[in-house]
Amino acid sequence: MGTTLPILILALPFFMFLLLGIGGVKMSKKVAGILGILGMGTTMTLAYIVAFTYFFSGDPAFILDGVRQQLSVFDVTWLAFTEKLVVKIGFLLDPISAMMLVVITTISFMVHLYSWGYMEGERGFQRYYAYLSLFSFSMLGLVVATNIFQMYIFWELVGVSSFLLIGFFYRLPSAVSASKKAFIVTRFADLGFLLGILTLTYFTDTFNFIDMTSNPMKVLAETGGATFMGASVLTWAMVLIFTGGMGKSAMLPLHIWLPDAMEGPTPVSALIHAATMVVAGVYLVARMFPVYCVVEASMTFITVVGAITAFYAAVVACTQIDIKRVLAFSTISQIAFMMVSLGVARDGMPIHGEHYTGLGYMAGMFHLFTHAMFKALLFLGAGALIHAVHSNDYTKMGGLRKYMPITHWTFLIGCLAIAGIPPFSGFFSKDEMLAAMFNNNWIWGAWMTMVAGLTAFYMFRLYYLIFWWEENPEYEHHKPHDAPWQMSVPLIFLAAVSCVAGFIPFGELVTWNGVSYHIHLEAPVACTSIIVALLAIALATKMYIKKNPLPEKFRNAVPGLWTAAHHRFYWDEIYLFITHKIIFGLICKPIAWFDRHVIDATMDGFAKVSQKVSFAIRGMQSGNVQAYVLWYFFGAVALALITWICLL
Repeated sequence: MGTTLPILILALPFFMFLLLGIGGVKMSKKVAGILGILGMGTTMTLAYIVAFTYFFSGDPAFILDGVRQQLSVFDVTWLAFTEKLVVKIGFLLDPISAMMLVVITTISFMVHLYSWGYMEGERGFQRYYAYLSLFSFSMLGLVVATNIFQMYIFWELVGVSSFLLIGFFYRLPSAVSASKKAFIVTRFADLGFLLGILTLTYFTDTFNFIDMTSNPMKVLAETGGATFMGASVLTWAMVLIFTGGMGKSAMLPLHIWLPDAMEGPTPVSALIHAATMVVAGVYLVARMFPVYCVVEASMTFITVVGAITAFYAAVVACTQIDIKRVLAFSTISQIAFMMVSLGVARDGMPIHGEHYTGLGYMAGMFHLFTHAMFKALLFLGAGALIHAVHSNDYTKMGGLRKYMPITHWTFLIGCLAIAGIPPFSGFFSKDEMLAAMFNNNWIWGAWMTMVAGLTAFYMFRLYYLIFWWEENPEYEHHKPHDAPWQMSVPLIFLAAVSCVAGFIPFGELVTWNGVSYHIHLEAPVACTSIIVALLAIALATKMYIKKNPLPEKFRNAVPGLWTAAHHRFYWDEIYLFITHKIIFGLICKPIAWFDRHVIDATMDGFAKVSQKVSFAIRGMQSGNVQAYVLWYFFGAVALALITWICLL
C-alpha cells in the first residue's frame, strides 16, 4: 500500500483548513463549500481504500497466520528525550484505527454536504468549512497515532477544533459561554490524561502503543509493584489516562459541557458531539485495552462510572424540551453504554463452549460504529426540523410527518435503531454489549437493560412529540417542508446504513488480541431486550402519540423527580456554587485581600520609605565637587574610626 495514501489522508484535510482559512475570504460561499466537500470526499475515498485494503486484501503485510496485524505504515522521529523515550509522528493501521477511518470520514463527508444547505446564508460560511477541515484532520490524526504522546497532541487539537465550532456563532453570548465551558472542562480532564501519560512512560520508557499493548504483563512488571495511597502506580496511571476520556466522552462528573455544546450549528453537533469527538474516550480505552485488562481496579472504575452515567443521562433525556439536548443526553448515555461494555470485557464465563474474554471490547467497538451512523442521522434529522420550524423546542412542532415525509421516515429509522429493534443496526450491537454484561455479572446486564428501556422510551417520546402530537397553529402561516437535497441525501444515506450495518461481520474484522468473534444472538438476552424496548415504546405511544393528560399526570405524580431531572439534577448549579461561593468567595477573595492589604501594602511601605530616604539624601548627588570631597572626607574619617575601634 505504501505511505502515499496514509499521508494524503492526513494532509488533505489540513491543506483544506489552510486554503479555506487563509484564502476563504477571497472566495464565494459556493466555491468554498464545493472545495470543502470535494476535499473531504477525496479524503473519504482514500480512507475507504486503505480500510478495505487492510480488511479484505489478504495482503501478508496485514495478516499473519490468520491474525490481522498492527502495522506502523510510517513512523518518523519528532522528539528524543532519551535513547529509549522517543516521540514519533506516524500512522498506525490496525482493526480499530481502520474502522475509525471509515467512521470519521463518512460522517464528516455527510456533514460537509449537509452543511452546504443548512449553513446557506450564514455569515462566516468559509470560516465554518475551514473549521470542519481542521476538526477532521485532528480526529484522523488522533485515531492513527502510533504512540500515546501523538494521540495527546491531536487530542488537544480536537479540543481546539471543538472550541471553534461550538462558538461559531460568536455574537451569541450563549455560544461563547458554551465554547468556553467545553474547553475549560475538557482541559481539566486532559491534565489528568497528561499526568497519566507521564506516570506510565516514566516506568515503561516508551510512548509506543504496540510496545505497551503487545505485552501488557511487561508493563505491569516494569512498575515494580510501586504503590501510592494504597493503589498500584499502574492503577493510578490508567485511571488518570481514563480521566481524559471522561472529559472528551462527557462522563460524570465531567459531562456538563456536552448539553451546552448544542449552541453550535446542528451539523457540528452531528460531527463532534455524536459521531466522532465524544467517542475519543471510548477509543482511548480500546487502544490501551490490553493494559487496562491487567489492572482490574481501573476496569471496575470504568464500569461503575459508565453505568452511573448511562442511567443518569437516560433519565435526564426523558424530561428535556430542546430536541438537540435530548439527543445530547442520549449521546452521553450511549457512550457510557460502550464504556460499560469495555469495562466488563476483562473476563467472562464460557457461553456455548467459547470463552468470551474480550467480547465486551468487540461489542463496544461495534456499537461505536453503529451509534455513529444512527446518532448522526438523528442529529441531522433534528437539523432539518429546526431548519423547517426555526426552533429547537418540540412544543413548536407536532404533526410534522405530513409535511416532512423524508425527515419523518429517516428519523423513525434512527429511533428504531437506537431503541434496539431488529433488524436495525443498533439491535445487533446493543445485544452483543448486553450479552457481555450478563456474561460478566447479571447485575450489570439487568442495570443496562433498564437503561436500554429508558432509551427506547425517551426516543419515541421525542418522535411522537415531533411528528404526531398536536400540530402547531403556526403551520398555517409558515408551512414546513423537507430540507433541500444537500440535506436530504445524507439523511437517506445514513438511514440506509442504519438498516444494514448490523449485518456486517464486525466481530470477524475488528478482533481483540487476534481473536475474532462471530456475531450470534443470545436468545435470552435478545428476547429480554426486545420485550423491554417494545414495552417502553408502547408506553411512549400511549403517552405521546396524541395530545392527552397523561404526561401532565405523570409530572404531577412525581413533581420533585421530574423537576430535578429537567434541571439535570442541578449539576450546573452545584458547579456554580463550588466555583463562585467556595473557590471564589471563601478562597480567592481572602487570598486577594491578603495579597492587596498585606503583601502589596508591605511592598508599598518599603517603596515609600525608600522614596523618603532617597529624597532626604538627594543632596549627596548634587553634582557639587566640593560637596563630594567633603562627603569623601567624612567617609574616610568614619572608616578610620571603625577600623581603629575594631582593632582595640
